Amino acid sequence: MNTSLNRPDSVDLLVIGGGVNGVGIARDAVGRGFSVMLVERGDIAEATSSSSSKLIHGGIRYLETYEFRLVREALAEREVMLSIAPHIVWPMRFVLPHRPEMRPRWMIRAGLFLYDHLASRKSLPGSEALDLDRLPQGEPLRQPQFARGFAYSDCWVEDSRLVLLNARDAANRGATILPRTEFLRAERGAEAWTATIRGPDGQERAVRARAIANAAGPWVMGAQNATGTALEGRVRLVRGSHIVVPALYRGDQAYILQNDDRRVVFVIPYEQDYSLIGTTDVPHDPAQGKPHCTPEEAAYLCEAVSRQFRNPVSPSQIAWTYSGVRPLHDDGSDNPSSVTRDYTLAMDTKGAPLLSVLGGKITTYRRLAEDAARQIGRALGRQGTDWTARAVLPGGDFGGMSRAAFTESMASAHPWLERPLLDRLIRTHGSELERVIDGATSIEAMGGDLGGGITARELEWMRAREWVVAPEDVLWRRTKRGLHMSHEAREAFAARFERVAA
Repeated sequence: MNTSLNRPDSVDLLVIGGGVNGVGIARDAVGRGFSVMLVERGDIAEATSSSSSKLIHGGIRYLETYEFRLVREALAEREVMLSIAPHIVWPMRFVLPHRPEMRPRWMIRAGLFLYDHLASRKSLPGSEALDLDRLPQGEPLRQPQFARGFAYSDCWVEDSRLVLLNARDAANRGATILPRTEFLRAERGAEAWTATIRGPDGQERAVRARAIANAAGPWVMGAQNATGTALEGRVRLVRGSHIVVPALYRGDQAYILQNDDRRVVFVIPYEQDYSLIGTTDVPHDPAQGKPHCTPEEAAYLCEAVSRQFRNPVSPSQIAWTYSGVRPLHDDGSDNPSSVTRDYTLAMDTKGAPLLSVLGGKITTYRRLAEDAARQIGRALGRQGTDWTARAVLPGGDFGGMSRAAFTESMASAHPWLERPLLDRLIRTHGSELERVIDGATSIEAMGGDLGGGITARELEWMRAREWVVAPEDVLWRRTKRGLHMSHEAREAFAARFERVAA
């Protein structure tokens, strides 16, 4: 027997899952004074939380299913996220071409009025009607078929970095964050759990935890079974796939298209040179293995855009695809698109507390985590104080400046950084840029370009503070630089990555 099992770690809370909900709970709980350990069997944000549509939004389509509380909560969170993470969250204007055969104009006007007023809106402009046949926003669209439309505001987010920054902040405040560490099982006692985890070295060890938070996302039922308990409620797994194509238009506006099946499809400016198109809603069978965008899903997204854009989109244009599985709380709906995106927290106190997370969306992760931390605190006899709505995430403190003003100040301080690279570094690291540069005055002083604009010094920062151990961690999650590199360039980066590691 591994002798480490005889010396268990002891924490107040063990969190299972390194997606946005798990890291959010870990961050909130440690800030309330609890000792916290989080285990994630893969990389931070490796699965669902890095495969979203990259939006912090109220979810305008949820108004049709009367989910007003969810929309109100999500709309309020836009303002919070803009204030605590301005480097990775920014406003985006959405254009909605009108299709009178789908929804009458009065219905859309009413919905947008609600969207503007359900929650406080301090920094985002309200909705408006558009004459698309006279405006630049109408140029990509088929004319005169889509001569009228509407515009409203929501926000964009770098989703994988949102997860990472929550994990970093939790670690900075004292939480133990363990990527590539698998939760195996747990035995319940009256006062505490004894959990067994397995680290990246294959060694098992025991952890004593006064409470467990099961935030394993699509694997929540498997983690629940490993605790020897039953979960009231079910999770429906729904796959959402996205495609990335060369930019379909100029401008920083996004489009929300009403498709023939009454679903909506987003077309979003992405990584300066591309357009992101998504998403699908397809039931996912875990037996299918790792989710991927099927040819049928890709064709569906291409056809949805081609019906309304002047220039058709074909699968041959696709530069990249990604797919994630949403663990939605099963409300019995027959249509995957109609399943609620709200969350349920199931608290079991028949012994040491166990809280399980079902459902949720990236926009409301902070509220979910706050709710979860409160419940765990009550169960442990020390609730603590809500605090995360006021605390910026790492890199989000611009000293009172706007992101644009901060960028200009950094451009003046570091004229040797070419503007595209400077913009990318600020979108990645925000106000921590100076710490990443660490006094360098040239790319050569930063160790040279390893590929895609990633320097040796930036890689060193990511290894030391962002749990990077493999090239794909950098190219596809900490950044999206892999999208801007050829296959040969990515292979060369991987070889340099290994040399730097050595």
